[in-house]
Amino acid sequence: MTTTRILGVDPGFGRTGLGVVDMCGVDATHVWHEVIETPKDEDFTSRIQTVRNDVAEAIRRFQPQCAVVESLFYQTNVRTAMKVGMARGVILLALADAGLPIVELTPNQVKQGIAGYGGADKKQVADMVKRQLHLDRAPKLDDAADALALAIVGGLMHRSYRP
Repeated sequence: MTTTRILGVDPGFGRTGLGVVDMCGVDATHVWHEVIETPKDEDFTSRIQTVRNDVAEAIRRFQPQCAVVESLFYQTNVRTAMKVGMARGVILLALADAGLPIVELTPNQVKQGIAGYGGADKKQVADMVKRQLHLDRAPKLDDAADALALAIVGGLMHRSYRP
């Protein structure tokens, strides 16, 4: 059975979660995870440049065959939603520049896929990531757990769409 390396990205401009898993059939193996944090006192352009550069470096370092990105969800703060959307745009550009196929998932699709319930909370998602990847403990930050959940669920979806 072929192993596929998947990069999961939970977009943001303050914190962006990255997670890499190897998928072999329905089994996922943890490779790496990290959270990109940008300083609040930096100008926005520098912050999204950092996000783009760090995503590009993760692609270079881990050579994924597919990327999974969370779709923008509804936010009450329009300014925040626009900034997250712009950060998501530079992430998608970095992935496209690398020629990676991209799977986009809503938060509810990820929760449904990882925990079996679209209304699962952050702790339930982190617990299921820990269990499915056989980790000693869940990732410290939710952004990393979400990125790993994206990689797992998106990796299964990517496999099912192949000819």
